[in-house]
Amino acid sequence: MKRNILIGGAWPYANNSLHIGHLAALLPGDVLARYFRGKHDEVIYVSGTDSHGTPITERAKVEKVNPEDIAKKYHEEFTKNFKDLDFSYDLYTATFKSYHKEKVKGYFLKMYENGYIFEKEEDQDYCDTCKTFLSDREIVGICPHCGGEARGDQCENCLTSLEPKDIKDKHCKTCGGKTTLKKNKHLYFKLPEFKDKLTDFVLENGKNWRKNAINESKKYLSQNMPNRAATRQLTWGVEVPIKGYEDKRIYVWIEAVLGYLTACEKVCEERHIDFKEFVKKSDHFKSYYVHGKDNIPFHTIIFPALLMAIDEDMGLPNEIISSEYMNMNDEKMSKSKGNMITIQDLLNEFDKDSIRYYMIANGPEKKDANFNHDDFINIHNKFLVGVLGNFVNRNLSFVYKKLDGVIKKGKIDDDIKAKTISLYQNVSSLIEKGELKLALEKCMEYCILGNKYYDDNTPWIKVKEDINAFNDVTYTCTYMIANIANLFYPFIPSTCLKIKEMLSLNEYQFEEEVIDSDIKINNVDILFQKLEK
Repeated sequence: MKRNILIGGAWPYANNSLHIGHLAALLPGDVLARYFRGKHDEVIYVSGTDSHGTPITERAKVEKVNPEDIAKKYHEEFTKNFKDLDFSYDLYTATFKSYHKEKVKGYFLKMYENGYIFEKEEDQDYCDTCKTFLSDREIVGICPHCGGEARGDQCENCLTSLEPKDIKDKHCKTCGGKTTLKKNKHLYFKLPEFKDKLTDFVLENGKNWRKNAINESKKYLSQNMPNRAATRQLTWGVEVPIKGYEDKRIYVWIEAVLGYLTACEKVCEERHIDFKEFVKKSDHFKSYYVHGKDNIPFHTIIFPALLMAIDEDMGLPNEIISSEYMNMNDEKMSKSKGNMITIQDLLNEFDKDSIRYYMIANGPEKKDANFNHDDFINIHNKFLVGVLGNFVNRNLSFVYKKLDGVIKKGKIDDDIKAKTISLYQNVSSLIEKGELKLALEKCMEYCILGNKYYDDNTPWIKVKEDINAFNDVTYTCTYMIANIANLFYPFIPSTCLKIKEMLSLNEYQFEEEVIDSDIKINNVDILFQKLEK
């Protein structure tokens, strides 16, 4: 039965360029989307630029521009980066888009009407020097749990989610002055009301999640779970659709994750699909949320609670694809510290499919990974040039040069055919479980098998001594090449399209490519050039 597949990639924040840590965390989403499309499922793959919040307003002040100018600048840059890396979003949008804003207001009002958002007046941090109430990210101080440097919403060291009242030795981030407390009125989300349901949800669905997602979710649930502020004292963001809150905006932690719904709904409208039916809890609906480990609680606790508050029939996150960190020089990538290689830096030097391959093969799927320039070149040369590229080019070049580019129909080796069919099943299972590194490894082992089969059967000798045997070997290798183009497509699509063009193969599907006639090679392109250190 055709499945409804929703894939949400975390929304990168529009205050600096994307680095390879972002790429390592987000690339699995594109692999999943391409795979499920190849299985003929109804796939909606969405993300966008997170455009609101304090860091952008702060940067706008420094640069003396409007916050929207900052957001649009980085949105355009992010969009180009993803396009250049062949990300196949059905919609990559931004939270400053009017469609998103209006839909978020509707969801916010729904939660308010359902009784999950309420008004409360309480003490809030105020800076006498700046003459303004401070949002959580405008507060800096000491984490009460580990003693590390903390913002008002999270500890930078232990990643514990915090409330401003928890922070010790609080100061205004802008001027450095100590904060005072003054009464202010805000709206709050009743997160504690969902604790029991969230606990059951995590225990049930967590069986399929990565270890970091399970551990971080259980850790969050074990702590005190207060009501969360749903509005903040800002002028840049989504307006609050409730009278008396015209000077405030919807808190970004709510409106950004609701972007998964607003973007999905937009795609459904364009495809004339019933959105509520698409995301409805059912056996044929499955959702994947792809992000770094520092975003886990927002996807396993906060977002599910919002979904429950909006409509209990909505499907909750099934699969949490939460990457560890991609480090550089054994340190966490950080925009603020400047310790990073941007995606554009990488694209300026390397081919996009080499980048995609490396980020999956050497990515931080289950533990932190470390980017190393020489290691990148070694992996490219060893596997993409020496194994995959070698197998394709040695077969096709020989026929192209010696036999006018015509691959005669022969008998496909029974053992190779059986292994091919089994490989599809194995790789399919691994991808659907989010084990992309192992899935890619299995695909590369298939290329290694192809090279061994070619060497063991010596077609360069058989072409002189037994043309029928030669045709069988060459046809079997061509069958493998055709299926390599399908198996690798979710990972390195541009390369696979080149292979399909060379052999005039069918459009991509994630299923066995059956060939049953002579094949005329259109041309032979070198798939990968060797890189020098």
